[in-house]
Amino acid sequence: MDLLSLAFSVALGAAHAPKIPVEQYQLDNGLTVMLSEDHALPVVSVEVVYLVGSGHERAGRTGFAHLFEHLMFQGSEHFNHEYFKPYEPIGGQVNGTTSHDRTNFFQVLPSNYLETPFWLESDRMQNLLPALTQEKLDNQREVVKNERRQRYENAPYGMAWWYLGEALYPVGHPYRHSPIGSHEDLTAASLGDVQSFFQQYYVPANAGLVVAGDFESQAVKALIQRYFGPIAGGARAARPSPEVPPPASVHWTKTDEVPLPKIYLAWHTASLFAPGDAELDLLSSVLADGKTSRLYHPLVYQKKIAKDVEAYQTSQALSSVYVIEATAAPGTSVETLYTELVAALGTALATPPTDAELARAVSGYKKSFYGRVEAVQSRASTLGSYFLHTGRADYLDEDLKRYVQATPASVHQAAKQYLNLDKFVRLDIVPGKKEPSVSAAPAAASAPPAGSKPAPSGSVDGKSAAGKAAQ
Repeated sequence: MDLLSLAFSVALGAAHAPKIPVEQYQLDNGLTVMLSEDHALPVVSVEVVYLVGSGHERAGRTGFAHLFEHLMFQGSEHFNHEYFKPYEPIGGQVNGTTSHDRTNFFQVLPSNYLETPFWLESDRMQNLLPALTQEKLDNQREVVKNERRQRYENAPYGMAWWYLGEALYPVGHPYRHSPIGSHEDLTAASLGDVQSFFQQYYVPANAGLVVAGDFESQAVKALIQRYFGPIAGGARAARPSPEVPPPASVHWTKTDEVPLPKIYLAWHTASLFAPGDAELDLLSSVLADGKTSRLYHPLVYQKKIAKDVEAYQTSQALSSVYVIEATAAPGTSVETLYTELVAALGTALATPPTDAELARAVSGYKKSFYGRVEAVQSRASTLGSYFLHTGRADYLDEDLKRYVQATPASVHQAAKQYLNLDKFVRLDIVPGKKEPSVSAAPAAASAPPAGSKPAPSGSVDGKSAAGKAAQ
C-alpha cells in the first residue's frame, strides 16, 4: 500500500464518534432535557434552545427572534437586572445567538454554581413579560438597529447575505429575510406584538435544555424538575415547510464603498443532515482549502486574478445554500474574475476528488468534530442542534459517519446534483456609492400556527463552519 492510499485508509478508519454520555428525556410540560455528564474539569455549560428563528416571523414583523435574543438579557420578574450581572463575579460566560431556525442562550461557569443558570433561565422562561416594559423594548430595538448598521449596512460587503436572501428565495419564503430584520419592522413593533410572540414561542414544549460538564445527573434532574417543571408547557411551534425554489439564473450587481470587486455564486442544496450535505462540506475543502486546492491554486496562486477565494455549505433545516465567493485582485475587473472563476470551477467539478484530497478534507472535519465535543459549551450546542434537527441529542456517531464514509464518487455526485453551472445566483459587489439601506423583504404571509407538533427540525447569519452540528 502506497503512502497516499495509507493516508486515505487512516482518514476513513475511525468511523465511530467518541463515547460521550448523552441522556435525553422530557418533562411533563414538554421541555426536552439533554444531559452529558463529564467530570474532566469543574466546569459546566447550560444551554436553552428555543425552536424559533427568523423563519417563524410574519410579514411586517421581521427581526422579532433576534430582538428577543436581546430582550431576554434585560431581566425577568424575580431578577429584574441585566442577565450578565450574576456571572461576572464568578468568571462565567454568557451569550445567545439567532438563526433562521432557532434561538439559543448559553452560559459556561464553574460547576459549583450550576443552580444559578437554572434559576435565571427558568425565571425568564416563565416570568419575562411582567418585567418587559416599553422602555426596555425601545432601548433594545435601538440596540438591534445599531447592530444592523454596524454588521450589515456599514461593514464592507456587509449586505451580501441580505441580497443573497432576496435573490435566492421568493416572497413568502421564511429564509428570504435576514434574522436582523428591518428598521421599519423593528420601529413598528408594539409591546403587545412582542408579548404575543413570546407567549407563542418561548415555552417549555418549544424548547430544549442542555447541560454538559461536571455535575451529578440525579441531583441535576431534581433541580431541573424544581425550576422548570412547574412552568406551563405551551405548544411546539409548527415548522415551516416551503418548497425549495427551483434553480434559476439570477445576476445582481450592487455597489458598496469597498476597494475591490467581489463575486458570490450561490445554489440551493441539501438541508442539514440530508444526503449530500456532508459531501458538500468536504467538497468545500477540495475547492478552496489550502494553496493547492482546485480554485485557490489557479485563481490566486497561478493567475493572481483573485485576492482570495472561499467555498462553503451553509446548512439549514429547510434547505441549504452553497456559496463560492472570490475577491478580485487589484487591477482585475469583475467580468474577468467571473469568467476565470466559472472556468476554474468547471474544471474543478469535472473530476471526482482524489483519494488524497478527500483524505485531507475528512481529516480536517474530524479535527473540528473532536474539538467541538471536547469543550463543554460547544458540546452543549452540538447536542442541542442534534435535537433541533433530528429529534435526538445522541446523534454523534451518525453525524461523524456522514463524513468518514463519504467517497470520491459520492462527493462528485453531490457536486453534479446541486452545483448546476448553467443556473445559479450571481451577486457582484463592486466599488461605488453605497446602496441605500433596504427594508426587509416580506416574510411569510402569516406566522406558522402554534399547536401542531411536527418532528423537530448559527449568531445572526454568516457562514457555517465545517462542523454543522453546532448550528
